[in-house]
Amino acid sequence: MSASAADRYAAQHHFIGTITPSGNTVVERVTLGIAHELPDVSVHFSRTPVFGNSDPSPERYATDGLLAAARLLAHAMPAVIVWNGSKGAGIGFEHDRALVAALEAETGIRATTSILGLAALLASRGIRRLGIVTPYSDVSQRTTLDCLAREGYDCVAHAHAGLSDNLSYASVPGAQIAAMARQVAAAKPQAIVCLCTNFPAAVVAAPLEAELGLPVYDSTALGVWHALRLAGADTRPAAPAWGSLFAQGL
Repeated sequence: MSASAADRYAAQHHFIGTITPSGNTVVERVTLGIAHELPDVSVHFSRTPVFGNSDPSPERYATDGLLAAARLLAHAMPAVIVWNGSKGAGIGFEHDRALVAALEAETGIRATTSILGLAALLASRGIRRLGIVTPYSDVSQRTTLDCLAREGYDCVAHAHAGLSDNLSYASVPGAQIAAMARQVAAAKPQAIVCLCTNFPAAVVAAPLEAELGLPVYDSTALGVWHALRLAGADTRPAAPAWGSLFAQGL
């Protein structure tokens, strides 16, 4: 017999707070989809201004907005707050480390980001050779590849959709994402990384892994996964639908 609504509600004891860019329509949908597979998890959201095709602070975070969003989430006392945005893959991972320190100092709550989740995962699994898939324009793609190279990753192949407006990233069809993943898989990376948390790659990661025989890590899913791991949640029930990322811990 299936659990009642009251039983499902009572089972949720891992509270995760998520900050999402304001122009993003993917983070909440993916996070809620993953949480659907994990009956002990409850997810809560706040937003910070990130939208359109221009960035008023292209080389750093607009920290005031992020801290304001975190303060609101802190009222609910989640176990972890995650910034589920991928800007750190273009400006440098040190910016995410500094952001996490600021979030934790502001709220007293453990924090992470999708990019720090990526760094932790790749380090734990000894992965350096990457295939990169994004929705970005030529300029943004080059900025991302250069940043990843500075971080010590060998990007052996890449593909991008050529878009520049934040909202448009969410409209890239799954079939196009799969085609780009197949393209970079030919270079035999250790893993394919899909970057941009408004890019709906998480929903095709599991079938692509089965087809290509390679791990496919999506930045949106990475933010969720790392927050769940830090909160002590068992992520394994999400693996069949959402990919090998969730099958084991660090």
